[in-house]
Amino acid sequence: MAATELPRLTPNQLRKVELIATSYQRLTGRALVGTSGDPVATLWSAERAIVAHGTEDDPVFFFGNATALRLFEMTFEEFTRLPSRLSAEPMLRDERQRLLDRVSRDGIIHDYAGVRISASARRFRILNAEVWNLTDEDGRAAGQAAAFSDWVPLS
Repeated sequence: MAATELPRLTPNQLRKVELIATSYQRLTGRALVGTSGDPVATLWSAERAIVAHGTEDDPVFFFGNATALRLFEMTFEEFTRLPSRLSAEPMLRDERQRLLDRVSRDGIIHDYAGVRISASARRFRILNAEVWNLTDEDGRAAGQAAAFSDWVPLS
């Protein structure tokens, strides 16, 4: 099951995780989570689920906060080895890819809904998810992130 303490992150991992909040701020003009304290710890402990994957040919999650790890029933180490496409059932992966293509084109969307699957094969529908592109300070693509507070168990 998911750990409740923030895992130790390498300097490279910390930079990537910080892009989750800074990219969101650049796109929306709003803070993703509270602005006080350590931004990585604030992302980790947020009540809404926050996940992010990189830019690999088959993108792999590099972050899932404590809320997301509980939903996906994984540890941080397990989650950060998971290709993000495997978070959706095989028959729903085309829908997921259309979402990612839309985010790539528009920068951010605020209305995503879809079915995901946990490590124990428990299905849940996420609703009203925000999904956005991650970019570094120079505008280079660094992946995509999602945040959602609404989910409904399906099985």
